[in-house]
Amino acid sequence: MATTVDRPAFRFSTNGLPEVERGRALRELNDGGALPLRLEPLQGNTVHVELLQRSFPGLGVISGVLGGIRQIGMGGSAVQASDDDLFLGVNLQGGSVVHQRGREIIMRDREGFILSRAVGGFAVDRPFQVRFAGLRVPRSGFAQLVHNLDDAVHRMSLRDTDSLRLLGAYVSAILSDQAATTPELQRLVVTQILDLAVVAIGATRDVALIARGRGVAAARLCAIKSYIEENLDDCNLGITVVAAHHRVTPRYIHRLFEDEGVTYSEFVRDRRLACAYRMLTSLSHTEQSISGIAYAVGFNDLSYFNRTFRCRYGAKPSDIRHNL
Repeated sequence: MATTVDRPAFRFSTNGLPEVERGRALRELNDGGALPLRLEPLQGNTVHVELLQRSFPGLGVISGVLGGIRQIGMGGSAVQASDDDLFLGVNLQGGSVVHQRGREIIMRDREGFILSRAVGGFAVDRPFQVRFAGLRVPRSGFAQLVHNLDDAVHRMSLRDTDSLRLLGAYVSAILSDQAATTPELQRLVVTQILDLAVVAIGATRDVALIARGRGVAAARLCAIKSYIEENLDDCNLGITVVAAHHRVTPRYIHRLFEDEGVTYSEFVRDRRLACAYRMLTSLSHTEQSISGIAYAVGFNDLSYFNRTFRCRYGAKPSDIRHNL
């Protein structure tokens, strides 16, 4: 359990804690001020918390799993120092109930919310386990970019859209990657996340055109790469299949990869070769034949696998295995 507030990133988990100790752990977390929203146990439900939070310039991001929990945003005098913050959440899997100003909204899979403590305290109930992603951003970051921001805050709920799904997936990917360490990369991440957020909320026309060509494209490419990684073993993982799954055209995917200086086919081939290399150097795969490994990572032509592997790593697959 890490709850140091002055670090750019921290984790918190109740895994391994007896149920009777989880309430105390949450109190310690709340007292430490590590989270922008308090976590309180929901009576009669099993508490489950897995959180990963990270701070970027002008942006806080968080993702994880919550169950048996109420998230509370205090209103009134408690928000004098941060009453300009907006909280945006996305249910990646599971449902929640949002409460503010006497209203109750049920959020389902892939739906989200936008809340502000400036208009009053709020609570988000997650009685059952929900995988989610969230943002905390100054209102000034959205004020000139979103059409009728006040209406969106009053409405509270965000419907299931392509941009909202991409936002949730991209936040989770950025948090798990931990690669954006330089100021330049951090600014890029913030720009891309805000692009997705303003489109999901309702960007002005000019801003939407820019955001769709910048942040949305980056998130789409991230989602496509993740899908490829998860399906490398499918030898029929052609661009038409991937495009259909992500509801875009093959030409759009080609452009996304071309902007990174690589083709779709080259990316898939290189990820398959890297996976094969890991398997060849792993003791857990010593009983598996080289041909079996090649087929397992999606190659359906053994001679092509051997040729490209040697070109990539400067050695035959058998030489790599013999060096174990």
